[in-house]
Amino acid sequence: MATSNSVPRPQLEPYRPTDRRPIASMFRNWATWSVQWCAVRGIHPNTISCSSILVSGAAATCFVLAGTNPWLLIAGTFFSLLRLYLNMLDGMVALQTGNASASGEIANELPDRISDTLIFVGIAHSGLCQMLLGYWGAILSLLVAYVGTLGKAAGAHRDFSGPMSKPWRMVALGLGSTLALLFGTHFAVAGLSIIDWTLLAIISGCVATFFRRTRNVLNALNNDQAESTECQ
Repeated sequence: MATSNSVPRPQLEPYRPTDRRPIASMFRNWATWSVQWCAVRGIHPNTISCSSILVSGAAATCFVLAGTNPWLLIAGTFFSLLRLYLNMLDGMVALQTGNASASGEIANELPDRISDTLIFVGIAHSGLCQMLLGYWGAILSLLVAYVGTLGKAAGAHRDFSGPMSKPWRMVALGLGSTLALLFGTHFAVAGLSIIDWTLLAIISGCVATFFRRTRNVLNALNNDQAESTECQ
């Protein structure tokens, strides 16, 4: 009787992301039911990631129309925060269902960048602020994220630090939108609307975050290089 000479293939370890944004245990607990719901129904984490683009598009639409319908500022805020929830949920579902993958990292990052752009461009065209500030908010949001991913590509860990990371940008935007609705969209201080001041705060925070992450990445890479030299 012929015997097989084939050698069994080694079992590969499941892919696990090396860098994940810190999530407070409170928010993780809130998302437990949603994670289980998605897992039972076989909803792929990439589907959740891409759905955040649709939600961000809804937020942008609300902000664009808020110039004539101010109450839509609250709807835009809701969709912006829902976008954050989906961004948290996709990674948790990926780990729960064993669907985490290297390609999933792309599916996680790319929709985030599209979502940031949609939301801030929507604000820019709301008529409630100076358009240029909205576009600068979009540009600096992309640069802040770029530093983190660039650092990871260069060999450092993905840096999520800084005063105006993605969650805080959305929280700041929501707070400014709420204040604009309460005090009136035409309320101004020093010739700038509440949304203008909100965008200025976000822009300033993004600049600070950009330099902080750049410094952290460079320090990490320099330390790794120094340790490598010592080991030679």
